[in-house]
Amino acid sequence: MTTNGRTVFVEDLRKTFYDESRGEVKAVDGVTFSCHPGEVFGLLGANGAGKTTTLRMLSTVLKPTGGTASVMGHDVVREPESVRESLGFYSASTALFPRLTGRETLRFFARINHYPVEGLAERVEALISRFGIQEYANARIEKLSTGMKQKVSIARTIAHDPPVLIFDEPTVGLDVLNALEMVKVIRELRDEGKTIIFSSHIMSEVEKLCDRIAIIHRGRLLALGTLESLREATGEHYLEDVFVHYVTRAEGLEVAAIGATGELEEAP
Repeated sequence: MTTNGRTVFVEDLRKTFYDESRGEVKAVDGVTFSCHPGEVFGLLGANGAGKTTTLRMLSTVLKPTGGTASVMGHDVVREPESVRESLGFYSASTALFPRLTGRETLRFFARINHYPVEGLAERVEALISRFGIQEYANARIEKLSTGMKQKVSIARTIAHDPPVLIFDEPTVGLDVLNALEMVKVIRELRDEGKTIIFSSHIMSEVEKLCDRIAIIHRGRLLALGTLESLREATGEHYLEDVFVHYVTRAEGLEVAAIGATGELEEAP
């Protein structure tokens, strides 16, 4: 089930924390967006912008302070189990169970998300073949290289064949070849009709992958659109310059003119 063709729908989503030194912190402050099948939707922001907090609420790890969010028509607060069955969450920091083998890992994550028992063995073997992990499918995770663990982790994310996938800073800590492999896999999954939310602060990856881009800063969405529409709106070509345009405007700042100190100053 979707909402008007949108497999992910977020409206006025909010998350507030209390910090002893800073008091009330609005980690996510009124975020609204939607995502569609066959689309890579990019959340672009600096570290600490609110990307991961937003995604953790979508995946039911955190409860929103306010607003609503749904995945495949299932509310993240009222129907958390149905939400988890409908999505796969990948992060470079997501740990695997070190003493399980690759094959055991895939079986475990497929079953915990209620993949049908009758098709389980075939599904696991198909994933092992797709990601080229036949040679080490029976080796314990703790014995695998970083690249091998990455492949198992991606396969684990889609083990139950979810329609919605979240990739949160997926290439952090990866070398160039493994990062390129990650980008290739995400493109393939998009072409299969998956709805993909891709969170990153790496401009080149967002430019290559994302059909639409949302710029998030201090918990708020500053802009949302295709790369071309953001270029047209700002008059900037490079995504890095587009990003700086929106962030500096949100801060009430403008970039100092060439020949000045180079520091940011208040806009008149």
